[in-house]
Amino acid sequence: MSELRSVLDALAGDDLHGLADGEVLERVALLVAVVNQATAELTRTVRHAETTQAAEHDGLKSMRSWLIGHRRLAPAEASRVIRSGRALEHFPALAAGFAEGAVTAAQVDVVAGAVGERERAQAVEQGIDLAPFDQAWTAVAVEAPHDVLKTAVQAFAAALDPDGPEPDPTEGRRLSIAKHADGSVTGRFDLDAVGGEKVQAAIESIVQASRPKGDDRTRGQQNADALVQLCDNQLAAGTLPTLRTVKPHVVVTLDMDDFADSAASPGAAATGFGARISAARARWLACDGTMSRIVMGPDGLPLDFGRTHRVVPAHIRRAVEQRDGHCVFTGCTAPTHWCDVHHLVHWLHGGETSLHNSALLCERHHTKVHHGFRVERDPGGRWRTWRPDGTEILLAQPLLGPPLLDPPLPDPPTTEVRSRRASPRAVVSVG
Repeated sequence: MSELRSVLDALAGDDLHGLADGEVLERVALLVAVVNQATAELTRTVRHAETTQAAEHDGLKSMRSWLIGHRRLAPAEASRVIRSGRALEHFPALAAGFAEGAVTAAQVDVVAGAVGERERAQAVEQGIDLAPFDQAWTAVAVEAPHDVLKTAVQAFAAALDPDGPEPDPTEGRRLSIAKHADGSVTGRFDLDAVGGEKVQAAIESIVQASRPKGDDRTRGQQNADALVQLCDNQLAAGTLPTLRTVKPHVVVTLDMDDFADSAASPGAAATGFGARISAARARWLACDGTMSRIVMGPDGLPLDFGRTHRVVPAHIRRAVEQRDGHCVFTGCTAPTHWCDVHHLVHWLHGGETSLHNSALLCERHHTKVHHGFRVERDPGGRWRTWRPDGTEILLAQPLLGPPLLDPPLPDPPTTEVRSRRASPRAVVSVG
């Protein structure tokens, strides 16, 4: 063991900058194989410790609890090592490939997770010899992409009970959402194949429909924005089930003094689900929502509740949609039903709610405009966009001729179209 540590210490002391690209890749490949071999030996040793009840030496009943408590492994990782050790006793070819470094721990877990004790017992009952599958899966693990092995193993597990009832897909679905101190949320979901396909199809449609020029978001960011947009579309459509007698919407409560002040005021506003956001963010939501005024007494009880009214009336929104046609931020073509009506001069600062003072912006670019970017319609009817440093965002220039601008859009005709905002998307209550 001391020799192994010495070798690793020597590797850590190597100067990687002195290696050519090919040498770096060879080193990576070797290290992957070494990690696989080391993990295989860990798995084999843990399995031996489990069968000999070695954890009892430290007063614990299981190797899983020992790995978690003494070596600080995550519970899921400890379970994976235990599960893999038990499975490899029944798959010698896979165990050999693991020990040689050609098979990864994740690949072993694909087999161990799908072909556990119950599935192996079913195979014995049906007279199925696991040896040919062991050889085939090992060959796939060594030669094919990871997903190919998953498909091969899942097909075997399903074939064990071909005549059994089709499982209820809803039983395995899970969605958990955790809220953090700053109001942000993280989540995890588990879906069956069909449910996952539906979610992917919906998100992919929005990702592919909203790819403005110069978009430097990662794929993960695009997916997250698409999920929020999907929910925004549904909230705006007004077709979701009512929530305690009212249509679901975003609620933000903010003191009038903070609302009227131009400062950011972090944490000044509260959302309906308990998150704290800045007054600046609340003013962004108030650009195109509904407003209710509540006067509170010294005892914290409401004394007066004003009538709820829309910041942007439906007829103004229809006119803005007809004139702009899509998000006006340079390079973006997000459709009207994804967009808010932005006040060029905020109504808090005296800007009127009118066609002349309005611009159609998607959520992403509405946020940009409230964080230093600026859009403006020139006398020729073209929308132009400026960065916070004052430079203008222009489309890609042709080889000859002047820089391209978004083409001018005509003023709206008198034909009326249905408004996307038939029901409120955001409510800001001030008191």
